[in-house]
Amino acid sequence: MTKNRNRNQNPQPWTVADIPDQRGRTAVVTGANSGLGLATVEALAGAGAHVVLAVRDTGRGESAAATVNGSVEVRRLDLADLSSVREFAAAWEGGLDLLINNAGVMNIPEARTKDGFEMQFGTNHLGHFALTNLLLPHITDRVVTLSSTGHRAPGNPRIRFDNLDLAGEYQPMAAYSQSKLANLLFTLELQRRLAEAASPVRALAAHPGWAATNLQSNDASLLRGIALRLGNRLVAQDSRTGALPTLYAAVQDLPGAGFVGPDGMFEMRGAPTLVGRSPAAGDPAVARHLWTVSEELTGVTFPEPVTSVRG
Repeated sequence: MTKNRNRNQNPQPWTVADIPDQRGRTAVVTGANSGLGLATVEALAGAGAHVVLAVRDTGRGESAAATVNGSVEVRRLDLADLSSVREFAAAWEGGLDLLINNAGVMNIPEARTKDGFEMQFGTNHLGHFALTNLLLPHITDRVVTLSSTGHRAPGNPRIRFDNLDLAGEYQPMAAYSQSKLANLLFTLELQRRLAEAASPVRALAAHPGWAATNLQSNDASLLRGIALRLGNRLVAQDSRTGALPTLYAAVQDLPGAGFVGPDGMFEMRGAPTLVGRSPAAGDPAVARHLWTVSEELTGVTFPEPVTSVRG
């Protein structure tokens, strides 16, 4: 059996008050106009970072940015459209300390991205895969990608290389679990490549536990949607607490490819700490194969050599 957590031994739980001074640093947070993304922006900006809200709807993004105390700006990014991803990356100038791959969709009815990929895999994995590699020459410190305990859902999720779109057998939760497994495999292989290139950049992953956000509001199953909303009321942490694993992964001195989540029962709630992952999420051969397939699907490759710029 795989160990699911490495409990934090610190006597005091880690909070946003423990975030080091972020003045002079720049961060991009995808999906930042609500929920975990906005909470992440608030914390980083509150610590002094300049934070870019990378959002599909800039109107909503501007409304969210207006609520944040600190230096922020809004730029358009649609992860379900690779041309939008390319435009966002092409417009970037100067250094980028933190890339937070936060955006995602969950348990939605079957749909396709603009490029024809299954929406959950295309948005949650392929969009972030392309964005990260295109921005990598600018990144100076860290890439944090959000995954989920859903990567180890019942049924032993795996990457369906024979049918990535799950055509003819689509199930919303299965598609979501596949995309979250892909996030962890992406982080594993990205860290391997960064280390091989002697890059100082580190790749980590995080999950929020059960956090009350609007991610569950579009569930394809009426009954499951009701259950999730009830769980949000009775069990879930608020979005600011749910964002703590992301922030911990972004600013603490942690090993590359580390996975951060809550330290409580079933990793649903609690203080952020390093946690375990399923055996499938730690398979280096599958991670390499997924990377190759992702390059073929997106037309985006790992930059050679990796050179980060500042300014």
